Amino acid sequence: MQQDILINWSPQETRVAIVEHGAVQELHVERTLERGLVGNVYLGKVARVLPGMQSAFIDIGLERAAFLHVADVWHPPAEGESLSSSRASQPQIPIEKQVFEGQSLMVQVIKDPIGTKGARLSTQISIAGRLLVFLPQDDHIGVSQKIPTAQRDELRSRMQALAGKEGGGFILRTNGEDASDKELGDDIAYLRKAWARIKDASLRLPPQSLLHQDLNLLQRVLRDLVGETTQTIRVDSREQFDALKTFGAEFMPAAAEKLQHYKGERPIFDLYSIDEEIAKALARRVELKSGGYLIVDQTEALTTVDVNTGGFVGARNFDDTIFKTNLEAAQAIARQLRLRNLGGIIIVDFIDMAREDHREAVLAEFRKQLGRDRVKTMAGGFSQLGLVEMTRKRTRESLAHMLCEPCPTCEGKGIVKTPRSVAYDILREILREARQFTPREFRVVASPKVIELLLDEESQHLAGLSEFIGKPVSLLSEAAMAQEQYDIVLL
Repeated sequence: MQQDILINWSPQETRVAIVEHGAVQELHVERTLERGLVGNVYLGKVARVLPGMQSAFIDIGLERAAFLHVADVWHPPAEGESLSSSRASQPQIPIEKQVFEGQSLMVQVIKDPIGTKGARLSTQISIAGRLLVFLPQDDHIGVSQKIPTAQRDELRSRMQALAGKEGGGFILRTNGEDASDKELGDDIAYLRKAWARIKDASLRLPPQSLLHQDLNLLQRVLRDLVGETTQTIRVDSREQFDALKTFGAEFMPAAAEKLQHYKGERPIFDLYSIDEEIAKALARRVELKSGGYLIVDQTEALTTVDVNTGGFVGARNFDDTIFKTNLEAAQAIARQLRLRNLGGIIIVDFIDMAREDHREAVLAEFRKQLGRDRVKTMAGGFSQLGLVEMTRKRTRESLAHMLCEPCPTCEGKGIVKTPRSVAYDILREILREARQFTPREFRVVASPKVIELLLDEESQHLAGLSEFIGKPVSLLSEAAMAQEQYDIVLL
């Protein structure tokens, strides 16, 4: 299926939309202030060595000196020794015998600075690609532990043949399990070029220089998202277009040829109403063209998708109505998973179907649509309760987690108590306070709706309580208070 990639760039945020047949399939967002330092490679200068802490402070040009612990100083494994056993078997050499003040040292950030603590560093360099991680200081060939054991030996042999004798080791990532030799070869070539640039920069640049920065979203678009089906990559910033052209010409010439600078007067995301699609992707309800709809609920443990017929009555009988709604829902759900970047366990509740052939057709369509997803998915059949259980690999934060935060009023519950429930809570609390304290007066401060209810429909109950406790109760409306908030002041 042919696709176009649209890139909307601003100094504070980069947004990328993947469009197929006029419909947005994926959204990627990166904010400048939220980009961390993990993965960055610097030429540092040792500022202080602390034998008592077995650590050193390294100046890498940031506001605070970074921190290198002796455990993060890299030692190559002995010949025939694995990477993991090397660390366990080697006695730890004191840090004062490995580094000295004023020394230039190539280091990589493994933990971002937090509060008053500087970044944590390692002298073992690793460069992440789309399918592989390159270990330029080691010859180890590894395979992700998440790949089944039975496939690891075969994949390791393939990797050894592809890596050749140029030096350096590789770790095959989980998403490289089904990659072709060409895809792996392209990733190897990219990673070797990146390492060559780092080595060259380390010889040319002074200490405290940044040698390599983990790719930004624009560069990852060329590396990870562009494929044979990509027709165009349109960028609305001349500066970023030129930078991508330069980057692509060196590392991904085929992808760079598809780059175009968008010069239209309308914002690039207006071409396909992408801002509207983002708003829809944050909503709980998703309308289907047939009149049916989906309800998507994202929780900590899993995501549930409920399919409903709504107002769809177009088919000749009820079974056909359900079948056609479920078929459309299968396509829409697969798209929503990509659009919202939902991962982990997902439970889909299709409308119950009486006929087995209908169930098989819906499941086949659902799996077909999931097959278009670049992220690994796995879907089971219909359970005894008529549910489809599936998983989708988590690759990054979901769109909702990236763009939204829990509501401060309901604290993420999605519901709040009714004014009447809050009013009754207040009456109970006044009674509780009256048994412990003897103030001159009780003053209730609450939201306007709650106060209005206490003055009107609940005025008799309030008067009865005041008479029972023998104290006056006054009311004060506070517009800034949320519906569930209230204070009882003892005067």
